[in-house]
Amino acid sequence: MYAVLETGGKQYRVAAGDTLEVERLETEAGKPVTFERVLLVSNDGKLAVGTPTVAGASVMADVVKHIRGDKKIAWKMKRRKGYHRKVGHRQELTVVKVTEIKL
Repeated sequence: MYAVLETGGKQYRVAAGDTLEVERLETEAGKPVTFERVLLVSNDGKLAVGTPTVAGASVMADVVKHIRGDKKIAWKMKRRKGYHRKVGHRQELTVVKVTEIKL
């Protein structure tokens, strides 16, 4: 059984026991979190596709920890003009472990 859920503007395919990194959630580490925006559920080959979400479906997960992602560098330069800018960014992430998928 697997599901496709949406959080933070991104979609993730998850199954029970999966660990994934999502955009930062306001839930504290060690607490459970419920994802209500479930777009698709596959149960033993039977697909339930939502329009836009599957009614009554949810994904239960536990928040493992909060981390920061890898540093991304944005380097801008205009040649022969003396202009260059270096900007770094680290995304705030939350590591969650999926416990169950409810239909």
